[in-house]
Amino acid sequence: MAQIVLFHSMLGLRPAERRAAERLRASGHDVVTPDLFDGRTASTIEEGFVLKDEQIGWPTIEQRAREAVRSLPADTVLAGISMGGGVVHTLLPSRPDTAGVLLLHGVAEIRTTARAGLPIQLHISDADPFAPRATVASWQDGATRAGADLEVFSYPKVGHYFTDPDLADHDEHAATLTWRRVLDFLRRIGP
Repeated sequence: MAQIVLFHSMLGLRPAERRAAERLRASGHDVVTPDLFDGRTASTIEEGFVLKDEQIGWPTIEQRAREAVRSLPADTVLAGISMGGGVVHTLLPSRPDTAGVLLLHGVAEIRTTARAGLPIQLHISDADPFAPRATVASWQDGATRAGADLEVFSYPKVGHYFTDPDLADHDEHAATLTWRRVLDFLRRIGP
């Protein structure tokens, strides 16, 4: 099974990420969930921006992420929830043997230097304010040009954090379908 590092959203490492990791572990995967905010969490997106941008800062987040993967196998799956996709974007160029990329609730730029055939799976709200359709289409085009083996799943009529049962955006049907697709993706790219 896969070794996975799951990076949290700008709300911090919360029960949603811990439950996601447990779900993946129950399917036999090894999962690490680094706390890039050192125990701090936010209850709204606005608070999350303040925490990320003003209290912690992106350079510190990047440094913590690099430290978190330093001892992980080279083929570790990089996974990110919302802001965590930005963390994946930061790490991917220095981890060319990454087995796959899993993005939930946000896109991460895939540079043309990414390995050809890199499996990438994206799950996103069809009307996500942080990743409008035009942005997702442009991202999809760029990832395809980079040679990624891309799967994009867009979920209609759901909010940004539709897999998080603790938030108003939660949609049970979309969340269940997302996790089924995620587990199938991990089976296909795993050893």
